[in-house]
Amino acid sequence: MRRQITSILMIAALVAIVPPLNANADAMPTPPADNLEFNLTGAGATFPFPLIDLWRVEYNNVYNNVNLNYQSIGSGGGIKQHIEQTVNFAASDKPMSEAEREIATGTLHIPESIGGVVVVYNIPEVPDKGLKLTGDVVAKIFLGEITKWNDPVIAAENPGLNLPDKEIVTAHRSDGSGTTFIFTDYLSTISPTWDEQIGKGKSVPWPSGLAAAGNEGVAGIVKSTEYAVGYIELAYAFQTGMSFAFIENGDKSAFIEPTLDSISAASSGVADSLPAAEDSWVGVSLVNAPGPDSYPLASFTYLLVYEDLKPVTKNKEQAKAVIHMIHWMITDGQEFSSSLLYVPLADKVVELGKQGLSKVTYDGEVLWNYDGAASSGALEIPKWIRDNAKWWSEGLITDQDYINGLQFLIKEGILKV
Repeated sequence: MRRQITSILMIAALVAIVPPLNANADAMPTPPADNLEFNLTGAGATFPFPLIDLWRVEYNNVYNNVNLNYQSIGSGGGIKQHIEQTVNFAASDKPMSEAEREIATGTLHIPESIGGVVVVYNIPEVPDKGLKLTGDVVAKIFLGEITKWNDPVIAAENPGLNLPDKEIVTAHRSDGSGTTFIFTDYLSTISPTWDEQIGKGKSVPWPSGLAAAGNEGVAGIVKSTEYAVGYIELAYAFQTGMSFAFIENGDKSAFIEPTLDSISAASSGVADSLPAAEDSWVGVSLVNAPGPDSYPLASFTYLLVYEDLKPVTKNKEQAKAVIHMIHWMITDGQEFSSSLLYVPLADKVVELGKQGLSKVTYDGEVLWNYDGAASSGALEIPKWIRDNAKWWSEGLITDQDYINGLQFLIKEGILKV
């Protein structure tokens, strides 16, 4: 009986002791003032657009006085509008370059999700999925060195497939794109020739092929053009029912299907080595990650936010609404990621984002007082309370001594029963 009572009291102590330790730390940003209308703006990457658009709807279901207008114009366009300070926040799949960071000083990178880029194709003679491609083959196709689907190099990895003697038509993005950055980052990692001749970036000098804006534009080309191949974000491939290739992993031990699990495998262990939100994210990459189950075309996608929101918001209340919505996206909003084939953020990455948001100000005034240690749930009952409970449960101190101790805790407001 003593041990049962002790357990109950210990739980009560845990709940009751914590608030006085950091009464000024807010668990979450202040919700948008319900007596005001907020029209928030964002622009940028098409890669996370399906998820951001779902967030727009779900957030409005909870806070119906907040409306988000997000322009899916590509990472390059988003960074441009962020630099020009014409939107409340931007989205990009490519970390900002050092030159861009120098122009847009005080920019925070807040990871919002993890997604995959897939190689989609339209080959009537080949099943919806299962075509196997190495990174070297993909690079040679887009370099124009492999021009037919029945090329011996492709056939060697796909025994039994009816590969046609047809010219390959490549499709790529016409706009500055984070999806292009991820794809060309991968090709530059895999192929020295690609790295030397083309390189990586939001826009690159494509040797040939058809071009269109947005993931939806490239998807449209591939769907309407027989024997075409292109690259798009995973959610677009599934939503449109497009055929996609299995890509050889970084270990060169297997061809990996793009799935939530294989994309998550590519990001495992990365959280511990990520920079702070206010630091440079140049060089952060998940492409060709090691591991037998890692899909090699995976990437973070980011929200770009200024540390001081005054230049991009109308007033402090709107700035608070921006912070609250972004906080919701990286916390509660993560539950919607899997339904659209994005990988939810790991707890450590969410914490990094929270720490970044806690630095945001409006004209120098902090908008959210956040103490990660106090708010993370990593709480501890002081040793002297645990020792007293242990001694009493083991009969080493009298009932009266323990009651006196409890009365003191209650009197001082440390323990609330």
